[in-house]
Amino acid sequence: MALTKNRILKNLQQIRENIADACRTARRSEKEVSIIAVTKSAELDGIKALLEAGVTDLAESRAQILAERAEAIDAWLARRRSSEPLTPRWHMVGTLQRNKVRKVLPFVQVVHSVDSLRLAEEINARAEKDEKTVDILLQVNCTEEPQKSGCAVGAALHMAELAVTLKSLRLVGLMTIGPTEGGPAGARAAFVRLRELFEEIRSQKIGGPAFKHLSMGMSDDYPLAIAEGATMLRIGRALFAQ
Repeated sequence: MALTKNRILKNLQQIRENIADACRTARRSEKEVSIIAVTKSAELDGIKALLEAGVTDLAESRAQILAERAEAIDAWLARRRSSEPLTPRWHMVGTLQRNKVRKVLPFVQVVHSVDSLRLAEEINARAEKDEKTVDILLQVNCTEEPQKSGCAVGAALHMAELAVTLKSLRLVGLMTIGPTEGGPAGARAAFVRLRELFEEIRSQKIGGPAFKHLSMGMSDDYPLAIAEGATMLRIGRALFAQ
């Protein structure tokens, strides 16, 4: 059964309150933290409700679905009669195959899941043809789980050095996914590891002022991620739960 707009807005309000609480505990400003709404379990009406509630960062984990949803939302915005403009910003957060880059690049502004130099080079080549700059984050496998995507922790600094040489990309941060098992302690360990790596890369001035984001934390663990410095929270299920 499709969620009502009121249910989604109530979920959003609860998440915002949780973020505020976590930020107070961590002595951080809420302005440092963004909700990236992962829409894979949402109906189009739910996405529209989020946009109208001020959540303009939208994400998908599959290239085909991202392209379809972005096209549908663009069509709705073109028909929408309102003096208040809405500008969605699409994020690719799932594994991106090099042969799917062409499909998402017309729509996506941020790719969180760059886990190899070959993928970065493909995005750069397509972006150069389209005369645009794409923000990217390097995905790091901080849990060392073989089933997870992401470059190794030990390879991330060198990969960052190479990524910033690609002229149509802007390296804006790092991304990781918490462990499949291990509970809060395991999640916190992964987030600490990413933050330490982030600080090491930033200390070497790789990426410059644009390198400022930590994409970590999802529906089950985003308060922990905030405590360890997350600036982008990839939240889906908690937004669209009954």
